[in-house]
Amino acid sequence: MVEQESIRVVHCGGSELNFRRAVFSADSKYIFCVSGDFIKVYSTVTEECVHILHGHRNLVTGIQLNPNNHLQLYSCSFDGTIKLWDYLDGILIKTFIVGHKLHSLFSLAQAEDSVFTIINEEESDVFQLVSVKLPKSTSQEVEAKELSFVLDYINQSPKCIAFGNEGEYVAAVRDFYLSVYFFKKKATSRFTLSSSKNKKHAKNEFTCVACHPKEDCIASGHMDGKIRLWRNFDDEKKYMYTCLHWHHDMVMDLAFSVTGTSLLSGGRECVLVEWRDATEKNKEFLPRLGATIEHISVSPAGDLFCTSHSDNKITVIHRNLDASAVIQGLVKDRNIFTGLIIDPRTKALVLNGKPGHLQFYCLQRDKQLYNLDIIQQEYINDDDLIQIELTKAAFGCFGKWLATVEERQEKKETEPELQMKLWVFNKKTQGFILNTKIAMPHDDHITALCFSNAEKSEKPITLVTASKDGHFKVWVLTDDSDIYKKAVGWTCDFVGSYHKYQATNCCFSEDSSLLAVSFEEIVTIWDSETWELKCTFCQRAGKIRYLCFGRLTCSKYLLGATEGGILCCWNLLTCTLEWSAKLNVRVMEPDPNSENIAAISRSSVGSDLFVFKPSEPRPLYIQKSISREEVQWGVFVPRDVPESFTSEAYQWLNRSQFYFLTKSQSLLTFSTQSPEEKLTPTSKQLLAEESLPTTPFYFILGKHRQRQDEKLKETSENELVQLPLAENIPAINELLHTPAHVLPSASFLCSLFVNSLLLSTETKSGEEVPDDVDMEEEKGSDDSDEETHFTEQVQDTNITDLEDVVHQLSKSEEKELRKFRKVDYSWIAAL
Repeated sequence: MVEQESIRVVHCGGSELNFRRAVFSADSKYIFCVSGDFIKVYSTVTEECVHILHGHRNLVTGIQLNPNNHLQLYSCSFDGTIKLWDYLDGILIKTFIVGHKLHSLFSLAQAEDSVFTIINEEESDVFQLVSVKLPKSTSQEVEAKELSFVLDYINQSPKCIAFGNEGEYVAAVRDFYLSVYFFKKKATSRFTLSSSKNKKHAKNEFTCVACHPKEDCIASGHMDGKIRLWRNFDDEKKYMYTCLHWHHDMVMDLAFSVTGTSLLSGGRECVLVEWRDATEKNKEFLPRLGATIEHISVSPAGDLFCTSHSDNKITVIHRNLDASAVIQGLVKDRNIFTGLIIDPRTKALVLNGKPGHLQFYCLQRDKQLYNLDIIQQEYINDDDLIQIELTKAAFGCFGKWLATVEERQEKKETEPELQMKLWVFNKKTQGFILNTKIAMPHDDHITALCFSNAEKSEKPITLVTASKDGHFKVWVLTDDSDIYKKAVGWTCDFVGSYHKYQATNCCFSEDSSLLAVSFEEIVTIWDSETWELKCTFCQRAGKIRYLCFGRLTCSKYLLGATEGGILCCWNLLTCTLEWSAKLNVRVMEPDPNSENIAAISRSSVGSDLFVFKPSEPRPLYIQKSISREEVQWGVFVPRDVPESFTSEAYQWLNRSQFYFLTKSQSLLTFSTQSPEEKLTPTSKQLLAEESLPTTPFYFILGKHRQRQDEKLKETSENELVQLPLAENIPAINELLHTPAHVLPSASFLCSLFVNSLLLSTETKSGEEVPDDVDMEEEKGSDDSDEETHFTEQVQDTNITDLEDVVHQLSKSEEKELRKFRKVDYSWIAAL
């Protein structure tokens, strides 16, 4: 039974991985990135999330390795704290309470017991770089109130701050100014570029800065795509700079290699540029990275680079400019035209991804599964170019069919380009294959599309599209695409309209017997057998914004939300208005597993949630201000394991979980526990092991217990045997923790290793079998004596004092177990 505590809104994944530069571990095995209120630790080889470091209570804004201990990580947040982590074990070591809103973090090996951070005082646009002394203390939480001013009038972005030449100075850029502070001299030099509005100097503004690790050289990026290399900047009169220019748009980030022999740059061209020896002629490129490069990071070992992209992606790159791994989060670089859809086959969240693609996102693992290329055209990153947009998508029964709509509007006075595609799931390739392509299915924009619920009716599957041209069309699957009738395709079967009004919404009833189509302020009900108009409902409170049928016991109701802020419920049996309520509905989603419907309204302070059944206007659950910003989309996701809330107010969460997406594309859900609280470190380890291959050696270690056979249930209680846990056996611990190069040969270890797994006949607990067991004596004893002796030993064992799981062994299994000890393992030496 779930404890009855109040549910709350939690981030369920999909947070920005590209908010700050990623950080490599010292051995390049791990990469750290901020993700909302958490820090995620990824493997650079497997791309899997190893740990989630949670402890901050607000947005994490900076992470840095501890320069004095490469196994520790610093992080800072808007909650005013700096935390020190053991990232391998995912343990919070210490919290330093600063008290200010921290915008970024920097650490230097030369500055012991201190870190640098950006804070802002009373004025929101005035930022300062300060040094924070971290006091030594044995307590878990320590106040760090000793701040030392370094620079003011700086940019809050960490890309505009860089420490150079082993910490001798710090460079900061903002607008048209470059400031360099020298720690030894405690002096500041300032340099200014022309800010005149003529064409030559229109885009001199600084965008980022990087410092050479060993020389007095500063590289700065600019709005016009130029890179300036500054030298002799310790003298404001003798300074000089040279220019490198390849980018046609602004330089988004810069980074020097560990040795300083190369300079890396990136921008909106989606190309990583390596300037070797910082010269114009000697440069290399890694093109087609898919999205704008926002951040560039270099590993401390110098063998890996990584780029963070605007589509919420991190690309790990080898030193020779070969991409080796991609860590893809929820793509947020595009407008969500399709809304939130659930793939019936994989239970993945489906929505607009990178340009022209649908992304399939696993909510449980917080990881993108794959992208489906819908438009199938090369994307050109140009703001002035009118792109083809993927605007609609819908799944058919059991996820076998997928319908998509793509549009391009050249100009307001011209007709749009429309194309609808039907995709079928192929079991062999385990992916969607294009089946039918329909050019201009309507004369104007398609406003809605939906499939019939074929799994709940005997009729063949149909697809309905509604359009601003005043028509809705019914598309059916036919098998006469060729003369042999071996291919199937989609054709238009019926066209409907109502007084030339624009069709705005469409949906099928649960049994697909009725189709509801809204024409502006009027809702029409059609018989799906004959396509006859059965009845109409008129609501003069504005156009119908959302339309849906009730489910299960409420299937006789039809709900509609208008732009005038009225929620209506019609009874289809009596053809009358059952009830109406004044509610400015922005999202309305039915639960596929219950009668519940979730409606989110917009108020002056934020967005409010109402959960109700169509049979009664009294809401089952109300939660005010679930988000301060507007909620644009929502969806119910069926649970794999139902919850057991007993409170009537929370029972709507038992069978399905409700997710919603805000205007800033934050993905949120309702829960009594945040997802990271549900996973203890032990369960995280078990989840990681579940993904390992189940090899014979894996079974021997006892990490994966098999189900007991039915025969074992019939054995008597006196045959219960206590098996030791694999991790408690000294032989296994020694084998797994000893370096491989100092271990004896495998043929020598096998007998000892297998013997250590067998039961001891001399001790009461399941300890390791001694090496001096007389094998010949056991061979001479008969089976009955052996079984009697074994049973007596088990009976003497105090089973209640043992914490391990009790297992049963039959006589035949005991024989096989003892024979197993005599097997010759010398063949392993030849492997």
